[in-house]
Amino acid sequence: MENNRSFYNEILTEHNLHPYHKHALEGATMELNGVNPSCGDDITLQLKVENDMVTDGAYAGVGCAVSQASADIMLDLIIGKSVEEAKRLYDIFGRMIKGSITDEELDELEEAGALRDISHMPARVKCAMLGWRTMGEMFSEK
Repeated sequence: MENNRSFYNEILTEHNLHPYHKHALEGATMELNGVNPSCGDDITLQLKVENDMVTDGAYAGVGCAVSQASADIMLDLIIGKSVEEAKRLYDIFGRMIKGSITDEELDELEEAGALRDISHMPARVKCAMLGWRTMGEMFSEK
C-alpha cells in the first residue's frame, strides 16, 4: 500500500507542478464548464474532435490538486483516441473509482490508475471525477 501511495503522490504532484494540458486550446470544437459545488473546483474542458477522433484537448480552471491532476491525466489518455474509446475510458475510470474493474481495465487507464485509492477517500471522489464527468457530459450530447 505504501508504494501505491507514493506513486499516487508522485503522479499527482507531477501533474500539478507541470500540467501539460492546462492552457487555452486554439480551434477547440467542443467546450464545457464543469463545477464541483461541494468544494468549488471549476474547470473548463476544451476538446478538438475531428472525424470522431480526439485530436487535442486542454483545460483551464481552479481546484484542488486531485481535480487538476485528474483532468491533466485524462487528457493525456484520451488525445489520439476515438470518441468511443474516450467514452469507454470514462466508464472504466468511473467504475475504478467505485472499486469494480478488472486488472486489464486498470492497465488501460495507464497513469489514471494511480487514482484508484481515491475510492477510500469519499470527499475526493467528486474531485477526481470532475474532468472525466465533464468529458462524459460533452460526449453524451454528441
